[in-house]
Amino acid sequence: MPVMKCVSSQVKQVLFLLLAVILTSSCGRTSHQDMIDILKDKQAKYDDPANSYSPASQLKYYSNLLKTIDGDRQIPLQCLRASLLIKVGKEQDAVSIYEDEINRVSLAIKKDLLPEMAIAYMRLGERNNCMLNHNGSSCIFPIKDGGVHLVKTGSIKAIEVYEQILKADPNDLESRWLLNIAFMTLGKYPESVPPQFLIPGLDSDEGIKVKPFKDMATDLGLDINAMAGGVIADDFNNDGYLDIITSGWMIGDSMHYFQSNKDGTFTNVTTKSNLAGITGGLNIQQTDYNNDGKLDIFILRGAWNGSKFGSQPNSLLRNNGDGTFTDVTTKSGLLLFEPTQAAVWADFNNDGWLDVFVGAESTDSVSHPCALFINNHNGSFTDIAKKAHCDIKAFIKGVTAADYNKDGWTDIYISCIGQHGYLLKNEGKTGMNVKFEDVSSSAGFTDNKSATFGTWFFDYDNDGWPDIMAADYNFYKSKKNLGYFAAAKALNKPVPGAGNIYLYKNNHDGTFTNTTKEAGLDKVVFAMGCNFGDIDNDGYLDMYFGTGNPNLKSLIPNKLFKNINGKKFVDVTTSARIGTLQKGHAIAFADFRNIGRQDIFSKTGGAFSGDAYTSSLYVNPDQNNNNWISLKLEGVKANKQAIGSHIKLTFTENGVKRSVYKDLNSGGSFGSSPLRQEIGIGQATSIDEIEIQWAGTNKVQLFKNIAPNQFLHITEGNKKPEVIKLAKLSYKAKPGIAVCKPMETMAAN
Repeated sequence: MPVMKCVSSQVKQVLFLLLAVILTSSCGRTSHQDMIDILKDKQAKYDDPANSYSPASQLKYYSNLLKTIDGDRQIPLQCLRASLLIKVGKEQDAVSIYEDEINRVSLAIKKDLLPEMAIAYMRLGERNNCMLNHNGSSCIFPIKDGGVHLVKTGSIKAIEVYEQILKADPNDLESRWLLNIAFMTLGKYPESVPPQFLIPGLDSDEGIKVKPFKDMATDLGLDINAMAGGVIADDFNNDGYLDIITSGWMIGDSMHYFQSNKDGTFTNVTTKSNLAGITGGLNIQQTDYNNDGKLDIFILRGAWNGSKFGSQPNSLLRNNGDGTFTDVTTKSGLLLFEPTQAAVWADFNNDGWLDVFVGAESTDSVSHPCALFINNHNGSFTDIAKKAHCDIKAFIKGVTAADYNKDGWTDIYISCIGQHGYLLKNEGKTGMNVKFEDVSSSAGFTDNKSATFGTWFFDYDNDGWPDIMAADYNFYKSKKNLGYFAAAKALNKPVPGAGNIYLYKNNHDGTFTNTTKEAGLDKVVFAMGCNFGDIDNDGYLDMYFGTGNPNLKSLIPNKLFKNINGKKFVDVTTSARIGTLQKGHAIAFADFRNIGRQDIFSKTGGAFSGDAYTSSLYVNPDQNNNNWISLKLEGVKANKQAIGSHIKLTFTENGVKRSVYKDLNSGGSFGSSPLRQEIGIGQATSIDEIEIQWAGTNKVQLFKNIAPNQFLHITEGNKKPEVIKLAKLSYKAKPGIAVCKPMETMAAN
């Protein structure tokens, strides 16, 4: 032990890996069991009072410390205990402490304590209503109908405290925001809000409305109560129907695998699929690392936890094709112990096999460089990040990949906090000679040093060139909470660079222009999880953002922005009825019902057990009867899943010929939509041409005069698409269960 104390953390990790290899080879152990043991060991070390994300450990520590002191010296510790009790979900106990202590403290301390007391009441109201009496309208902003609280005590008490705070300080915009929400929960916004504290217009859209979605996660048994985590919506058993897999960010949180029953219902097969014991993961992604046509899972862990508690392993889970998964991280060479939630799978050397770029969280004091793992074609990978000039050291929160300059090689964009975004241009080297050039400055990204989170490439204006979205997360320097910014924006007060959505338009010459304001995205959002899809099949990609931060006072709605003809985006959250106030994390757009209409799955929940919440499946009504096509591509020379392939649809709509462009990927950097591409074509009754440029090759295939509203399987080199016959599904919920039955079988066109 004395020797180990002198060994660097990097050496310890190497020794740990060597020990894992020795155990596997000499004791007949499996790599799967090795990972389970590693995770158990990490979990035991995670429960530490020094860990700010382990409030249960802190609560135990301070409760014991409280026994050693008496009198007024207990007051600060009692108040600290109350704040921790909220974080572990014991709001009533917290409220009792605040009520006991509020009149024992000085006026100066009382001023700081009242906002904590108020949020305790708010959280108690949420516990008794949105959680214990949950329904599809719970916590949907603006709160109305079934979302109005039945148990009103928490909100009534919160209002009393917030009014007291605001009378002393009318400029406290955070308290003003939460006061208005509290009145909403009672069904009394706006008429009962004191006029001097009212924030008007919180129940309105921006002029354009969409038909309301309906949250049916509870009806379908998908409402696992959990903290933040990841989601993948895709077909893991190759039956043509979309399944759902989720993860939780705490190292001990379970995964959940909901397999489609092909009738509109789902079955939880987590244990049966061998996923029990594979815990943790703030982000998860699908991949096909071994080119066998079966989707594997990549799990990213440790983000936000710093070097000490964020030293958690990532995982690669091989799909065995029999309904089970096996952890192969150690034998694949992908095992890292870095705090991360950011990775992207792509074929960076154009050899037909998927590689993976992983971004970690470096700080001023501790360096965690990025990794670039090149696929060896035999189930293993080699990290060449340093040699490839992409071992970036930054606090990385999102990475995405696309061929932004259309030279045939996949490039990388990196989103991070504390530094500008990085654009890395692929220099077009094959094999292990992959190299990137940092072109961030010349491309126009170094001027913006705002903190950003989720990011992606997408062609929002359908000009054939991939643009970039990066979600601003910059609230650190101001030390203000999110409600402050939301209130300021609603009251038309200046909120420069706070939580908006940066949109960078590709100029077709290697540079990008920040079009955030012109596109109408200079709004307060503060997105964490996010993704894009086409909610109305008009061929223009819309965006949904999960919002919040770990602070329990951060009650701001998730946001849906509709794309208006590739020119601007309009906030349609209110009419869509999907603006939950709970913390939003991983997002997936997917046509679960096989009807050509994308629903939205949102993995919801915060950073603490007391901030856990049920996820949502927002069911999309028929917005406008637009047509669509769904394409499953299969590579031959390209990687098997055809990730990175370019799709161009050309059609005539209302006498006007236009094109829609889509790169094959899973969408955002935080939440994974299906690799089966679901593309809207508006009112077009025929697709004149489908053009596919296969990833990593110069090969382009054309398919002409294709009928819409069908599912096609296109294999590289085959001249004729294969029609996939899938049953259309309809959700028919009954109290406590969901009864869904097939409507019809898709006929071949």
